[in-house]
This record gives sequence, C-alpha cells and structure tokens, in this order.
Amino acid sequence: MREIAVFGGSAHPELAAEICDHLEVPLRPVRVKRFANDCLEVQLQANCRERDVFLIQPLVTPVQENLVELLLMLDAARGASAARTTVVLPHYAYARSDKKDAPRISIGGRLVADLLVAAGASRVLAMTLHSPQVHGFFSVPVDHLHALRELATYFRRYDLSNTIVVSPDLGNAKEASHFARLLGVPVAAGAKQRFTDDRVEITSIIGDVAGRDVIVLDDEIARGSTVVELLSKLREHGVASIRVACTHGLFASGALGRIGGQADVTEIVCTNTVPIAERSDKLTVLSVAPALAEAMRRIHNGESVSALFDAPSAGTAAAG
Repeated sequence: MREIAVFGGSAHPELAAEICDHLEVPLRPVRVKRFANDCLEVQLQANCRERDVFLIQPLVTPVQENLVELLLMLDAARGASAARTTVVLPHYAYARSDKKDAPRISIGGRLVADLLVAAGASRVLAMTLHSPQVHGFFSVPVDHLHALRELATYFRRYDLSNTIVVSPDLGNAKEASHFARLLGVPVAAGAKQRFTDDRVEITSIIGDVAGRDVIVLDDEIARGSTVVELLSKLREHGVASIRVACTHGLFASGALGRIGGQADVTEIVCTNTVPIAERSDKLTVLSVAPALAEAMRRIHNGESVSALFDAPSAGTAAAG
C-alpha cells in the first residue's frame, strides 16, 4: 500500500478513519474553506502526484453540499497529477433518480454519474446501489458491493428455523432472495404501489408468512413509509415476530422512532454507510469498513474484487 493516498470528505469522517485503520494507512487531511459568497474551496493536503488516490464521500444530507465538495476533491486530485482517482461512494443518494417516470424530469442518477466522471473519477467503488441500472450510468469501471454478507453473518446468531425474509416490494425481491439463500430460509415479498414520496400502499404479501419470524430487508430506509405500511400488512397475516434490516439507515423525519416505537418490532439492523444521527435501544449498526477496505486494497493491487464479493445478480457484479 505504498503509493496510495486516502482522503475523506466532510460527509462521514468516522467511516473514512475506520477504513484507513483496516488498511493501516493514514487518512490524509482535506481542508474545506467557504468564501464570503458561499462558494467552497477544497485543498487535498498531501502529495497526490502519481499516487493511487481514493476519495471517501457518501452522498448524504446535505447531499448537494457533499456532492460539490466531492467534485472539487476530484478536480483537486486531477490537478495534482494523481495516477488514478477512485471515488469510494458508500451511499449514492441520486441512485433513486434512475428512470424517467414523469414528463420533463431529469434522470439525476445518470447526470451526477456524468459529473463525477467529468470532474476526474477514474473508478467508482459503491455499496448497494438502489437499482441495477444505476451501475450502467457510469462510463468508468464500477465495483458494486453489497452488505448482505455482513447482515447475514449478524442474523445467523439467531434461531432461524422459523424465519422468512420479506422484501417490501418486488423491485427488491432479487436482493431479498439472495439474502434468504445466505441464511437458508424462504423469502416473500410485498406487492407495493407508490403514490408519492411518503405515501405507499401494499396490497398483498406474496408468500406464506403466517406464524413466521420475519426479517424485513430493504436497501435503504429514509422516511420509513414503505416499512411502516408493510408492518401493518404483516400483522394482518399473524406473523410471530418482526426484525427490520437495511444497508443504508437514513432514518429521515423521525423514521427510526416510528419503526422502533412499534411493539412487535424487536430489532432494527443497518450498516454505517451513512452517519447515524438518531439512536434507539432497538438499533444495531454493523460496520462495512472492513469490506470497503479490502475492496480498496484489491483495487490498488490489481486483484479481483468480484471474486471476493458475491453480488446478488450478474447485472450488479463487481468489475474486476
């Protein structure tokens, strides 16, 4: 790891520091200055010349501030003659803007991918993108990791003989099926219709969940509207217990309290791809720093990443 330089932006310094601990390399400092006209200036305060540079920055609230900071970091690395610059993107917020489902709207996931490449990204290391097509928005190689192994390792500590994994919707069913295979349990899914950002309806559950211990798996939880709706439908089917799991625990607008406040939810499990501001006695946070660090090491050494991280589908397999 000699010719490597790792920088962390303002979005999630704790995760960046933990990744560097696993890599046994220093986290290089970044100076962010705000001018009187509200513009940002970013300086990478370590040598980048002919180095393999990694920039760690999830796109989390405030998303636009962190995005511009990342773009400026990329431009600074390119201007400093970095040999290669890899964006480590634990959470890509614009991945949800992945299709043209209304007139005259922007496909933000593709646009922001183009911006990152234009600013100087040579490669992207991402974690659990919202949908497979987002992988193809980038015109540079993408290593797409999932946290299913970390989540599965955690849940194997329980008696899973009566457990079933439930996806909130059919769009996430493939990932839920992969997770269920890792646990050796069956899978079910909700039939969901979304009306607005915070209003959804789940009309039915596809699969037999009656009397089962349920693990609800989603890629991310923001407002929690889908999960709350699913919990109501699961109660109608008489499930025995409910645990909720996701990769990206955004928990916006009091979502953690709404989900954790329901008596039949025994536990909420997420990873630290994003900073967790709100806490709960029912919340368990798993670290993805070892997985990201190992992927970065393999990228730096020119080793296969796809051989290490088994992706749920060929469409999202890691490049390498």
